[in-house]
Amino acid sequence: MRPGEVEESPYARAGGRLSGEPDPDQGLGAGPAPTPPERCPRPVTRTLPRALALLLVVGGLLYDLLTPRDFTAVPFFTAAPLVAAPLTSLRTTLLTGLAALAATYVVHAHFGPGLDVNTVTQVVTVATVALLAVAINRVVRLGDRRLASVREIAEAAQRAVLPEPAPRIAGLDIAARYEAAQEGAFIGGDLYAVQDGPHGVRLVVGDVRGKGMGAVAAVAVLIGAFREAAEQEATLEAVAGRLERALAREGTRRDGIDALEGFATVVLAELPHGEGVVRIVNRGHPSPLLLHADGTLRALTADEPALPLGMGELGRRPDRAAESRFPDGATLLLYTDGLTEARDAHGRFYDPVRRLAGRRSPDPRTLLTRLAAEVRRHSGGGMADDMALLAVRRPGPM
Repeated sequence: MRPGEVEESPYARAGGRLSGEPDPDQGLGAGPAPTPPERCPRPVTRTLPRALALLLVVGGLLYDLLTPRDFTAVPFFTAAPLVAAPLTSLRTTLLTGLAALAATYVVHAHFGPGLDVNTVTQVVTVATVALLAVAINRVVRLGDRRLASVREIAEAAQRAVLPEPAPRIAGLDIAARYEAAQEGAFIGGDLYAVQDGPHGVRLVVGDVRGKGMGAVAAVAVLIGAFREAAEQEATLEAVAGRLERALAREGTRRDGIDALEGFATVVLAELPHGEGVVRIVNRGHPSPLLLHADGTLRALTADEPALPLGMGELGRRPDRAAESRFPDGATLLLYTDGLTEARDAHGRFYDPVRRLAGRRSPDPRTLLTRLAAEVRRHSGGGMADDMALLAVRRPGPM
């Protein structure tokens, strides 16, 4: 078999960079893996707002003491607790408000006793704003707790729908990674799953059309159908048929355009036990990549491209699995189009074939960590679509 060709096995027959792009980042080569980028913005430090609130109180006090009595620093005193309220604790907000009131009293005591209209007005104003700041602090803290609760629910949903596979299954090293395009999001329409069964280790990576809860529901349906079919069906083609029917049933429960245009692109892979081969069924999905131990790379393109799941009525063509060698030390990389649709500042797409050619990684987890970091750098952190990555390595010499 010549390099670049995908050999069709008897099993399958039985039906059973753009020019001018800068050189690739060497982050996927030898050396320590870069620190993964922050998925969520860090909490605002409380040191700066505390210092600013203190500065406003002290500055206002000096302003009032060093200027004639007709000049007032009440704007400084009212601003201080308002600065502290959303960014510091309740205790700090209360202390800032009390400090502002104390400063107001010190100023008026400095200019002599007596309660004129201006003095009463200024004290009442500062006290009112201080109470308002306390209320703002409580509202913000309540919102933070609710947001934290929502994030915990989202994380739990992600673990339930897309559980991370075990790092080693049936002698294979495995890693998965989900990168959401929206900052702070956890799960969308991309999916992956790994299932060990009597016919070998079977994998699926896919992308459901659409966003939101409808896409998440379709993801859950497809993963559930895949796990069941991977255990029961004798051929990879039959697994694809089960996913087709499961998505069709899911579509009958939807309304509007989702009921008419619901589809998903998926790629299925099968790694039979004790055999150095991989079988692929591709339903309109980006081609998997086979990274050899010596750094060479090959895209496992389908001889007969098939329609995505949910589009079977547009053309009846039976699935046919393509078989390729999967030697020791090689890594199979499956991914969604969030990888290839990531653009840089000049609109150039990320090209995994060009970027990964000649690279070596010690294990799948390191490969995915470095790959995700490189894609983030390429797109400046502004990815256009979610990205799911799944890498499987057959242990062997590197």
